[in-house]
Amino acid sequence: MSSKKSSIVAGAGLLTGIFTRMVAEVKKAGGTDDDIHRLTTPDANGVWEKIATVIVEAGKKVTQVFTMMVDYGRSVQDSIAAGKYDYKNEDITEKNFPPIKDEAGKKEVQFTLYHFGKDVDSDFAIAEMLKDGKRPATLRELLAFGEANPELQREFPIIALLSVWVSRSGGRDVPCLNGCDSERDLVLGWCGSGWDGYCRFLGVSK
Repeated sequence: MSSKKSSIVAGAGLLTGIFTRMVAEVKKAGGTDDDIHRLTTPDANGVWEKIATVIVEAGKKVTQVFTMMVDYGRSVQDSIAAGKYDYKNEDITEKNFPPIKDEAGKKEVQFTLYHFGKDVDSDFAIAEMLKDGKRPATLRELLAFGEANPELQREFPIIALLSVWVSRSGGRDVPCLNGCDSERDLVLGWCGSGWDGYCRFLGVSK
């Protein structure tokens, strides 16, 4: 099969997938086949523009900025205790996550919370931070952020990509704040995997 024909087949498959998903979502929302058919008629004026806007906006980078003091001299154990987490991964320790260069004393830190609105990998998130003159947060910074903003992690996972621990199985894990209505958790996530579109990434001004 020629490459040209392969691209045509692949494109047809993509369009079929998009249409199938759209039909399913319309019916889930209480719509009917008539609502789908209306997209091909003059009555659809403005609808396609709205759909295009939603698709583009969903993939845009969104940031929130926070400024707070971080006590780099406080132990990981004390920072975890101050955060009052309902669950913590036992591998998140001072030994597994030693401080990086210049993590000492108390400093005012400007945090940026990144949301990309789509599935991304760690390299992509880090590259986007670097474009803005930021770097990924460390464990100590994540703990300070979680203590100061305890409710945020109930809404979405918050990930610190600069503190990496090579686990016993050889995986590269990073600390994450996670949770739900009933609890707040401090967990580890695999750095080499992709991250879901609802995840947030904590950045720090250089």
